[in-house]
Amino acid sequence: MATIPITKRGAEKLKQELHRLKTVDRPWVITAIADARAQGDLSENAEYEAAKDRQGFIEGRIQDIEGKLSAAQVVDPSSVDAGGKVVFGATVELEEEESGEAVRYQIVGEDEADLKHGLINVSSPIARALIGKEEGDTAEVQAPGGIKRYEIVGISYV
Repeated sequence: MATIPITKRGAEKLKQELHRLKTVDRPWVITAIADARAQGDLSENAEYEAAKDRQGFIEGRIQDIEGKLSAAQVVDPSSVDAGGKVVFGATVELEEEESGEAVRYQIVGEDEADLKHGLINVSSPIARALIGKEEGDTAEVQAPGGIKRYEIVGISYV
């Protein structure tokens, strides 16, 4: 199985969700199923069906997270020595050439991506265009409105 890159923060977040699913959500849904079962006829019991559906979701998510964590390659961006190149975990300051708009992104794993917080998926078009580049380089990204060019203003590993 291929390894999945993830930052320390992202791995910790997944571990916390897994802990919550196993210690809070799973016991709650087991109780909900037992309560619904106690009401009698299961063939017309909507609460029972909803609880079983929820149980299926919880168990599936637990398996998904455990699989990701077992295949995870945890990367601490602060300990990366990439020689000034953009790599996984790097925080990149960009300036859009046409508008002059400044943006800042950290390249993270799939489960961590959150554009509102400046966290972009390593497999996104912009991250793929940035990987391997250095400060002062220009990255071209195919966007829905056409090609956008970004100048790399700064790279940090935090």
